[in-house]
Amino acid sequence: MALLGWAGWTYFGPAPGGKGVASVILAKGAGTSQISDQLAQAGVIRSQLLFILAAKLGGGSLKAGEYAFGPGTSMARVLSDLRAGRVVRRFVTVPEGWTSGMAADAVARQAVLTGPVVAPPEGTLLPETYEIRRGEPRQAVLLRMREAQSRLLAQLWPARRPGLPFTTPQEAVTLASIVEKETALPQERPRIAAVYVNRLRAGMRLESDPTVIYGLSRGRPLGRGITRAELEEVTPYNTYQVAGLPPTPIANPGRAALEAVLNPPQTNELFFVADGAGGHAFAASFAEHQKNVARWREIERQRRASAAAVAPTPGRPG
Repeated sequence: MALLGWAGWTYFGPAPGGKGVASVILAKGAGTSQISDQLAQAGVIRSQLLFILAAKLGGGSLKAGEYAFGPGTSMARVLSDLRAGRVVRRFVTVPEGWTSGMAADAVARQAVLTGPVVAPPEGTLLPETYEIRRGEPRQAVLLRMREAQSRLLAQLWPARRPGLPFTTPQEAVTLASIVEKETALPQERPRIAAVYVNRLRAGMRLESDPTVIYGLSRGRPLGRGITRAELEEVTPYNTYQVAGLPPTPIANPGRAALEAVLNPPQTNELFFVADGAGGHAFAASFAEHQKNVARWREIERQRRASAAAVAPTPGRPG
């Protein structure tokens, strides 16, 4: 009875570990004896013998991976977690519109990954949340992001609308990257894509501010507005001065932006400008666009006047 009582307490009772979380990494192919050694050294189980017996009698395999056991976790729960493979899950997220350099920086900051990281070509990653594993090479994570985009393009490209003014998936990615950077509103992506498709068909320049910024900072925020001199400088990414698409994408577009440029709605709109409410005002004619621009400039003027009115007077408390 005493032995049974001890076995029951050891199996169902709290672990002997301290107050912190015990982290254990079980290698693939590790045997039950090796696993029991690791768990005992980490203070997760009280008895290696009982653990081995329970593991063999309970059936099922113990899965490799990284586990975290809180203070007081019972041996029964430990075995349940190992059989179910409830490993520690870690993720890295690449938001839509990030450059490849930004994505590489995010991967480089993951301390659980290994090896160096080199930013892949611009626009070759699919923005998404990816699960990562301790010890995984950083370049392998970026490769998975590239493979995810390749699979998506292989799915979307054959179903594109006929007669689009570009001929390769890479050009579609370039246009989608511009659409991605032009709006933060998901519902506007198709409409902005249609504007740029219409402009390309008409032989008009795209005149996109984000392309100019990419030429200046490779997509990193400028922290200021674009100067007139920068708008007038002829560079491969200045779509105010150079016709057609820029030579490369300017960011990594997400699925929605890619779908928007591959199947844009039928519109006659050729212009858009900020509307002062977080979105854009669209126009089919230059005259209508000029009215929208004038309205936006008036909104800007009123905002500057309001800001000046609430600014503290020099020499007086704010």
